[in-house]
Amino acid sequence: LFVDSQIVKWNVEAAIKSFKGDKEAQAVVDRIDVHYQPGHGFTSMGETKESDGRYFNSDNKFSKDRFLPVGPLHCETAQLIDISGDKMKLVHDHSVLSEPHDSIIVRRDIIKTRQIYDMDEFPNAVKDPAESGVFRNGKKVTVKLTSQAPAFSMREFKLKKGDEVTLILTNHDKVEDLTHGFAMPKYDINFIVNPQETKSVTFIADKPGVYWCYCTHFCHALH
Repeated sequence: LFVDSQIVKWNVEAAIKSFKGDKEAQAVVDRIDVHYQPGHGFTSMGETKESDGRYFNSDNKFSKDRFLPVGPLHCETAQLIDISGDKMKLVHDHSVLSEPHDSIIVRRDIIKTRQIYDMDEFPNAVKDPAESGVFRNGKKVTVKLTSQAPAFSMREFKLKKGDEVTLILTNHDKVEDLTHGFAMPKYDINFIVNPQETKSVTFIADKPGVYWCYCTHFCHALH
């Protein structure tokens, strides 16, 4: 089926009969073409005790001519198939990251999303911008920052060459999807912090100079 680029629906009872020599048994119920070469497949709720036999997702390995050739590596395709009836129907076709290996299909009603994090879940949260600052213990330095659109709580901070720096950032915004970022390109640092979330990074300040730190996620006109 990988070579044929197809998904095939089987009647298991008929397949058993065919295996036992019944020439009249029709094991194959239906076939549907996919584009192209399915490598992995997953059914709706198939990794739970509530497998419902409604949908099948075909993670395909080669996109070939389906997308613009923007480089040596192309995105692949995944196709969602309705398998609830005798005849299968393609209901959705979308691109996926290359070499797709795993998918999970669950019912929408069991997904309980969060709008924002709970700041109290993060022991290192900087809960008040007044707590911001540079705190030194020998060569170990902690930099505490908050972010709230459109600015960080400190415009700059100073370190010494050789310091082991732990930077802690808490996002104080309470608006769903108002994500902030923190980047120091010369130190290969780049991470995001979601609303009310705290994240940290540790690095060695081993290069004297002035370095830009900036938010990578546009959040405000004065960003």
